[in-house]
Formats: sequence, C-alpha cells, structure tokens
Amino acid sequence: MSHPSTLHPETDVLTRGFDPSLSVGSARPAVFRSSTYVFSSPEAAERAFDIMGGRAQRGEGENVDLVYSRFNHPNAQILEDQILALEPGATGALVFNSGMAAIMTALLAVLQPGDSLIYTVPIYGGTQTLVQGFLQPFGIKGVAVPGGNAHALDDAIRSTPNLKVIIVETPANPTIVMTDVRGVCAAAKRHPEKPIVMVDNTFLGPAFQNAIALGADLAMYSATKYLGGFSDIIGGVVLTKDAALLNKIRSKRSLFGNILQPDECWILNTRLPTVHLRMNRQSKNAQRVAERLAGHPRIAKVYYPTLFDDAEQIRIYREQCHHPGGLVSFAMRGGKAAAFDFLRHIQLARNAVSLGGVETLACHPRSTTHSAWSAKDLDEAGIGEGLVRISFGIEDWEDLLADFVRALDLVA
Repeated sequence: MSHPSTLHPETDVLTRGFDPSLSVGSARPAVFRSSTYVFSSPEAAERAFDIMGGRAQRGEGENVDLVYSRFNHPNAQILEDQILALEPGATGALVFNSGMAAIMTALLAVLQPGDSLIYTVPIYGGTQTLVQGFLQPFGIKGVAVPGGNAHALDDAIRSTPNLKVIIVETPANPTIVMTDVRGVCAAAKRHPEKPIVMVDNTFLGPAFQNAIALGADLAMYSATKYLGGFSDIIGGVVLTKDAALLNKIRSKRSLFGNILQPDECWILNTRLPTVHLRMNRQSKNAQRVAERLAGHPRIAKVYYPTLFDDAEQIRIYREQCHHPGGLVSFAMRGGKAAAFDFLRHIQLARNAVSLGGVETLACHPRSTTHSAWSAKDLDEAGIGEGLVRISFGIEDWEDLLADFVRALDLVA
C-alpha cells in the first residue's frame, strides 16, 4: 500500500491504524471491554508505566503494552490512530468522554494560577463558563476578544502578560464570525511566552477546515457533532503535532479518568469514513436554503459564509475554508417572540440544541446554549433576541426550505 502521506483523507481513514490479525481477522475493529491488561514481561510493564507517566517517550514504531483502561485501551488506540487521517499535519490524538472534557483537560495541562489566556467571543457557552466560572476563581485570567477582529486580537496578544493559551473558535458559535487562524498563530509566535494556540474546529473541521495545517498547536473537537454525526454519542478529541504537548494532556487525562469508553470509541470509529460524505451533503443543503432565505421579509439578516458582506470575513473564508459548512444563523424581525413562533411551527427540522447530526436541528441560542451569559455579553457578541441557529442534516434541501418558509409565514 502507498504510504499514508500520499493518500487522500477519505482513503487513509479506512486503511490505517487497525491490524485485522490482532482481531482474529475481523475486517473492522471489535469492541474490547476490559479494565486491565496482561503484560508481556516485567520489563514491558515498567516501560509502559514510564511512557504513561510521561517519564519516557514512545519510540517511532514502538509497540507498548497496555496498562489499564483509565489510561488507554485498544479501541481508543485504534480510533486515535485512524482519526489522524482526517486532520492533516497532526501526528497524535487523544479521545475524551465529551468535548468539554477535551477542552478542560487540554487547558488544565498547560495553565497554572497566575497565567492568562485569551479567548475569542462569541464562543461555545460551556467554554466561556469554564473560563469565567472555574478558571478565573483559581487565579487564571481570561481575556475575551471579539472573534474576527484582527487588530483587537493583535493588541490583546501583544499586551497580555503571562499569556499561555489562545483559544479560537472559528466560525464562532452562533454568529458564524470567522477568525484568521494564521494571523493568530503569527501573533502568538511574536509573543515572548509563545502561547499555545488551541482551535475549536468543531463547526467546519475536519472536512472543510484544518487547524493544524493553518498553524495551530491544537485542534479540538466535540466528537458528538459532525464526527459522530448521528446525535447518539458524546465524545471529544484533541489533535496536535507536538508530542510533548500531547504527553502533558495524556497525563492529565489519565489522572482525571475522562477517556472515551470502548463502546463509544468503536461507534465513533465506524462513523469516520462517512464524515466527508455527510458534511458535504449538509453544506450543500445549508448553502441552498440560506441563500434562498436571504431577503425573506421575516428575516433581518442571514449569517452564512457565502453571504458575508465584510471584506475581511470574505478573505478569511476564501483562504481558510474549503466549503461553507452546514450551520446557518439568522436574525428574526420581531425578536424573541418571532424566533419562538418560528421554532414552534417547524415540522421537519427539530427544535433541539447540538449540531452536526444527520437530522436538521434548530434552536434559540440566547435562551438555550448561551443562556448562562449576561445580557451585556450576549448583546456585545451579537447574539440577539431574534437569533435562530440551524444545523442542517442530510434531508432533501427543498423539503427543508418549504418547511422553513411555511414556518416563517406563520410567524405572528
């Protein structure tokens, strides 16, 4: 077989990371349910613990005995190896039992009291709550900067002392504002602390945006979303090309015990080969419907990459992304009452939070996913009373368009 580096991701993900001879010839991985593993020798046990504890580095091509399923297990190893095919530039991955577990563990692996971090806003509500409600009381300063504002980001990166981490979510949740990852990485390199750039790549990755290839140190995913794709599992992933950074995060994962369980790893592994297929269909659906809803009398503005009117946002999208993706937000005329009325009348789409599944979901972020924010923070982030977020599935786009137009026409 050709070396994996010569293969396209859609091929590579099906041909790497799994040895059928280790699973009685099974063409696809089995589920390995075990809490502990038998060592091949006392020396192998010692070596496994040294590597697990970060006291030694795994050699290239070295096979290391498994220890205990809180630290690692066969299904996690298979998944972590195969998912690398989808994130060009990454050389290591770790899986977690939720997206928030991945974000929290990555941050706690590198931050200490007295450190600072910068994060773009708007951002996933759970991430902002983690920073403001958990990290800041422990003495870690969080600096919020509007996503997409290059000058504000440059100023914040240059002027923030003890800066250790920059978290970028692009596109932003739920306003679809894009941040220039290359620009942020360049500014981080100029800072004397050389802060780690972490990108929440859930919305467009891995099919349409590749954070590691853009220069980020860490790509983070809620695997619950597009990677899982069927709204039936919870999971998280981090990927990096920095072995030392990966070891720090792995050590904290072993301590916290928040590794993804074997069954969920097995399910997620079966979904990876169809990520590009699903995301391409979802993106086509979203683009067709978004462009037809633009100008509807009940809608004040549609937020979607192909409808950007800001020159800098257009530039970032064209240079950073392969396709516009399956998420659309729009601001209803009439505020919260109109948004609620729209959600009440949809029939094919479902009024639910989350995103990335094969079914279309719609929600009102201000009263759900971002409801923990203050009114001031919501207003400044552009998350208005009338904002509705839609995650497109793989249904027929014309059926979805008809459902939305009918619901819009019924808004009081």
